[in-house]
Amino acid sequence: MERVSRVVCIAALILGLAGLAIPISMNIASVGGRATAHAESATAEVKIDNFTFTPATITVPVGAQVTWTNRDDIPHTVVSDDQAIKSKALDTDDKFTFTFSKTGTYTYFCSLHPKMKGKVVVQ
Repeated sequence: MERVSRVVCIAALILGLAGLAIPISMNIASVGGRATAHAESATAEVKIDNFTFTPATITVPVGAQVTWTNRDDIPHTVVSDDQAIKSKALDTDDKFTFTFSKTGTYTYFCSLHPKMKGKVVVQ
């Protein structure tokens, strides 16, 4: 593991010197016997496809921007239960981005297909 960390640090140094800003780290934690990824970068992506938000649950830091991209061939929306987050209808390949400025758990759904649900955990 220490060797991997050194290689990652060297790669980060080389990329940094090249002027590239690429997030390279993720924390992997075991929760209830399953691995959960926690993004340390300030951006995250959720794909909408086959009437599903993927990943269904995402954990991000305060200030992170989450972008939903509709890869389905029919429109979908992203609406939080409290209506604080509300996209327009997203056609195929449309994107919607929201910046999370407060900690908390934000549950959301597609208002056109209410059985589609997801969750953003902001830490």
